Amino acid sequence: MTEPVKIPDAAHARAFRDALGSFTTGVTLVTTTTPEGPLGFVANSFASVSLEPPLVLWSPARASARFAPFRDAAHYAIHILALEQFDLIDRFRRGGAGFAGLEHAVNPEGVPVLDTALARFECRQSAAHDGGDHLIIVGAVLRFCERDGAPLVFNRGAYGGFAHAG
Repeated sequence: MTEPVKIPDAAHARAFRDALGSFTTGVTLVTTTTPEGPLGFVANSFASVSLEPPLVLWSPARASARFAPFRDAAHYAIHILALEQFDLIDRFRRGGAGFAGLEHAVNPEGVPVLDTALARFECRQSAAHDGGDHLIIVGAVLRFCERDGAPLVFNRGAYGGFAHAG
């Protein structure tokens, strides 16, 4: 390593965040329903946990205005976004259009789902764990689907695509 080793403290908060950003992630849209209607949350904190039983996790930020509805959601869907779905990021930002005018279906649990994602995992919340400024939500996968396509990825504060090497 050419840079000196740092301690992840307040003095190095930006450097720590930048180092974490070196890890390229996929981009997801997590959806649920609330008494006010369907709600979406763009997140890159998604991971598989277990094949047996089928479990996945995601981690919403506690500071998000949408945190409470997702913390309390019994059911939700995680959509792995395709490169051509970049526009969904702005749509589901604070002040964005959300589901207004967006074609979607509703699953048996009442959760809004998109048929255009690369993969979709329809979940029942099975556990939640403290994760500092985030909450780690583990979901039992009830149903899933997938399709071919290029993923939307996030790296070092920017969105882009993925090209296979070799």
